[in-house]
Amino acid sequence: MSAQLGAAVATGVDVAELLHAMLVVPSPSGQEDAVASLLVSRLLRAGFDVDVDAAGNVIAAWGDGPETLALVGHLDTVPGHIDVRREGDLLHGRGAVDAKGPLAAAIAAVTRQPRHGARRFVIVGAVEEETSSRGARHLAESMAPPSSLVILEPSGWDAVTIGYKGSLRLRASVEQPHAHGAGREPSAPDRCVDVVRALQDRAADENGDAAVFDRVDVRVLRFESAGDGLRDSASVDLGVRTPPGCDVGALIEVARAGAPTADLTVLGSEPGVRTDRSSPLARSFVNAIRSQSGAPRFKLKTGTSDLNVLVPAWGCQGVAYGPGDSQLDHTPREHISIAELERAVSVLAVALGGA
Repeated sequence: MSAQLGAAVATGVDVAELLHAMLVVPSPSGQEDAVASLLVSRLLRAGFDVDVDAAGNVIAAWGDGPETLALVGHLDTVPGHIDVRREGDLLHGRGAVDAKGPLAAAIAAVTRQPRHGARRFVIVGAVEEETSSRGARHLAESMAPPSSLVILEPSGWDAVTIGYKGSLRLRASVEQPHAHGAGREPSAPDRCVDVVRALQDRAADENGDAAVFDRVDVRVLRFESAGDGLRDSASVDLGVRTPPGCDVGALIEVARAGAPTADLTVLGSEPGVRTDRSSPLARSFVNAIRSQSGAPRFKLKTGTSDLNVLVPAWGCQGVAYGPGDSQLDHTPREHISIAELERAVSVLAVALGGA
């Protein structure tokens, strides 16, 4: 860690007020400095020891126990302005659900833990989760592995996420001499379509009647083509969602074989991850949800999170938890219930005490 900032005298945390303050400061990926500065100030006021690392992650420590539990959220949001406003029980704003709400809840919950107990709690507000997980990748290399990891993403106050699908991002590009549209040779766009079709056919063969989480899903993210009468070009970006244990290398080879003359680039790859629902950490959340009169559920998600990066790197037990409806992620309707936010604080406070 670098840029150590120290600690201040602890004061209480109003989770709704803290979240409102965080939402007012826009922080699309790559532009997290302002909200990081705000969070540093608030964490110091709450009594945390605060650092900012070389990647720009805000890292706040609480307690001095021999066992470390890391709670990793993120500071950045997807683009798109949403007026920050409170309407009854609902707080609207970009990041209310994904994922400033879960981060604010964790801060409030950790302040309820003893400073001299068996555990040391480390809260991280990571950068660029929505684009490249740059902050999490830096943590994986720079931070000593904790005994337990909680990723701060929306699961709903009464649910725990134990799995995320992986993500493979590919780009196929073709450039070739222009040919007559009535000719027999495939066009540059045709060859890109061949790559898409090859992957979709392979996915269909493998998926059968598999559950959604266990399926390979192929989606076209971008398609472009151009020509000047002499040469034609085309490119397609593909997003492939993969279950844990999927042979990603085999999928890449299928894509290459689909159009041997295309240039294939791997833009990014994260493995799918599924953690143990019977781990002590997962059980502590089940018990905590029951303590708040909830009926606990486990979730498997088709997206990705920093759990995909950090569990393989650290090899520790891990779950994802946080208030909010993940169906509101990235939408113009993003909002969170204050009652749910406060209930999640109570769940977290109990779970962290027994994790």
